[in-house]
Amino acid sequence: MSDKKKYINREGWISIIANLLLFGFKYWAGIVTGSLALVADAWHTLSDSVSSIVVLIGGKVSRKPADEEHPFGHGRAEHIAAIIIGVLLAIIAFEFIVNAIGKFSKHEQTVFGTIAWVAVILSIVVKEALAQYAFWAAKKSDSSVLAADGWHHRSDALSSVVILIGISLGGSLWWTDAVLSFIVALMIGWASYKILATEFKSLLGESPSEELVNAIKKSTQNEFDKPLYLHHIHIHKYGEHTELICHIKLSPDLSLHEAHEICTKVETIIFREFGFVSTVHPEPVE
Repeated sequence: MSDKKKYINREGWISIIANLLLFGFKYWAGIVTGSLALVADAWHTLSDSVSSIVVLIGGKVSRKPADEEHPFGHGRAEHIAAIIIGVLLAIIAFEFIVNAIGKFSKHEQTVFGTIAWVAVILSIVVKEALAQYAFWAAKKSDSSVLAADGWHHRSDALSSVVILIGISLGGSLWWTDAVLSFIVALMIGWASYKILATEFKSLLGESPSEELVNAIKKSTQNEFDKPLYLHHIHIHKYGEHTELICHIKLSPDLSLHEAHEICTKVETIIFREFGFVSTVHPEPVE
């Protein structure tokens, strides 16, 4: 089992089990206390379990090898999985904004008790621990879907912090629960925006950084006496598989065989130094 697969599977199953247990406790506490904010927070926690299932499925699909219909592999399935997580968060945020407005308009007051305190504090500790593990696993495996799941856990932990602050004010302000529900929904919405913005940017394509372009030029030029004038660099990422296309300029006096040998050598250098599968197009020096 590859390291990436190991991290995705482990994080996914830990998250599913922890979130299901936490959802049950928080939902029960919300029903007992009549707190919409706690119920909203509980459903946010359950959505983490759904997103973790998406993580497992996306990770499995992304590891499928290339085939005739997908010559570059299935690596972008990870980005699609992360987008699904972002959309789920957006739907949850919208629903709780609507519910919070309804509760505010009815002037409903919620009385918080010991059960609410225990549920919220436990949620903060568990969710932040899951977020830290997901971020660590994402860094180790370079997985965008694990990073998205980490932000999902983090948004849940932060929403619980907001609720904890509100609980201490709940006895004196009738609108506390409705306002807290609204704030939690905004935080969930922000997490959704962060995930979707990042993943759409990756799917639509990004220009390589100046540092990477310079490193590629330097690495290739170091093994040639004459300048290559390497330019027109485009990089396409498919999960763990990366394709690079670039142009070089060669003397028009070179034979086709000589030009081909130089292009092949450049492709070999790029793969050796950066792990990119490249296609080099030669142009005549004007």
